[in-house]
Amino acid sequence: MSVKQALRKPWLRLSIAAGNMIQLAGLALGGGALLAASSTPSPLWAILEMGVGWICLYLCCHAIAHWLIGRWVSIRFRYYTIDGTSKPQSWPPGPLRWLFERIPFFRLHIHRASLKSVSAGRQAVMWSAGVTASVVVPVLAAFWAWWAHIPGSLYLFIFTVIWSIGTVINNLRPGGDYFKARQVLTTAKPSVHGKSD
Repeated sequence: MSVKQALRKPWLRLSIAAGNMIQLAGLALGGGALLAASSTPSPLWAILEMGVGWICLYLCCHAIAHWLIGRWVSIRFRYYTIDGTSKPQSWPPGPLRWLFERIPFFRLHIHRASLKSVSAGRQAVMWSAGVTASVVVPVLAAFWAWWAHIPGSLYLFIFTVIWSIGTVINNLRPGGDYFKARQVLTTAKPSVHGKSD
């Protein structure tokens, strides 16, 4: 088995309840770290806490947003897996692609029959939820850090806005969640993809 094949194999499989609990804990940790950074007297510690908080929020908001909105529109899910990005080809070859193949992302696996049973509009809302959360949550976190005058937060905010623009553009391309949402709406046929990431 090649290194690339090994990286594509999920590292861990979790029940929906366990995956949701871990992500909620990650979101709470992220929010707590940002709050701690706002009152830490040491600039270095404040920057570290802010970075940890932002990363936790970024990693833990995407898949759970798919789940939350998906359940709201009557889509069921089977389980979570944790592994690197499902779209390494969307990153340029080099350090960034290498990194994203190794960062632990939550991937939510959809119950196909329930996906086929709902309207195209409901499917599109579910597909759009994860990327929307991946844009909104980090931007709001970075904005709050800037508002709270955490050292280095202006640079984090600028980086996050640029990163979020790239995220949206990347997800409008084939294989991206916004692309899937648009495809479902334009074809008016239920998507048969079994994963959301």
